Amino acid sequence: MTEAAAPAKQSGSVDFLHIWAASFSQVVAQITSSAAPCEVRTEAPPDLTPPCESDFWACVTCSGGLRGEMTLRVAEATALRLAQIFMSEPVSPEIPLTADHREAMVELLRQVSGMVASAAKPQWGEIQLRLEPAATAPSWSSAGTFWLQIGEEAPNSMALEFGLSAALTAELKAEKPEHVPDGAAEGSNPSSALSSPALPHDSGQSTGAMDRLMDVHLAMTLRFGAKRLLLREVLDLTPGAVVELDRKIQEPVDLLLDGRLIARGEVVVIDGSYGLRVTDVSPLGTGWGA
Repeated sequence: MTEAAAPAKQSGSVDFLHIWAASFSQVVAQITSSAAPCEVRTEAPPDLTPPCESDFWACVTCSGGLRGEMTLRVAEATALRLAQIFMSEPVSPEIPLTADHREAMVELLRQVSGMVASAAKPQWGEIQLRLEPAATAPSWSSAGTFWLQIGEEAPNSMALEFGLSAALTAELKAEKPEHVPDGAAEGSNPSSALSSPALPHDSGQSTGAMDRLMDVHLAMTLRFGAKRLLLREVLDLTPGAVVELDRKIQEPVDLLLDGRLIARGEVVVIDGSYGLRVTDVSPLGTGWGA
């Protein structure tokens, strides 16, 4: 790979992360009433702490114009500082990261993700970003890791680590038709720093593009059932509590790809690990209405 080709390989992911950086900078600046520079890094900041149990984790599920997942890790000290800024508390690095601080981080990130969804529309169209806190790192392997550095250089900077799933990375790399805003005149050519070239219509080019995606790793999920709970019921959960799902033992389980049902089957055990014997396959893209 030449030096010119290397940046192009990550251009879609970097473009997407630049939108996150700009949105993060804007939200923090609104809270603090001062500039909050934020930049995308493809290498970890030298002062970034390694992952630990007390870090703040969140998972962002993308749907609509972009489909896939991304994980977000914030070191405990950075999460505490951001939460205190968001809650208008004095910045006190000596106190522990409480449940209130974690809830503040979730709300802060949801505000940022809302701005990202709006800012990404010119390039990827309508997208939805669902952000949920997570207890630990995701089970799926990251296909690309990036960092957002907020503020000036160490020791006063704050860094956030983003991991992109293979499915999302593939979507960000893929060329998509330029999104035309509602009401734009046909044949107009609106300029945008984030515009993408149109998809090629030649069948040979399309086949080649598909071939390049054949070795992309995708994160699959087994769904044994679902259950709707009241908030009070969720808060009352304790070790040993039993949550009854809406599916009987003899019923097939679902195989999901980025939240979309693609197959059903029977659970089996293979060398001590769970597996799935597929009994029904959904036509790609239909998901049996799921």
